[in-house]
Amino acid sequence: MSGRASGFRGNKAALPSKPCMSCGRAMSWRHRWAKNWDEVKYCSDACRRQKALGR
Repeated sequence: MSGRASGFRGNKAALPSKPCMSCGRAMSWRHRWAKNWDEVKYCSDACRRQKALGR
């Protein structure tokens, strides 16, 4: 077995998702967001900035 043995190899469609608070696009769960998935609100920095400007 080469590389990362603990990597996700399952059905990625089964991962949780939720809409972006700014644009409404569906965001899929990412390993990087594992610790704070409940706090993630925006799909990108651009959406986060746009919401901060009140647009």
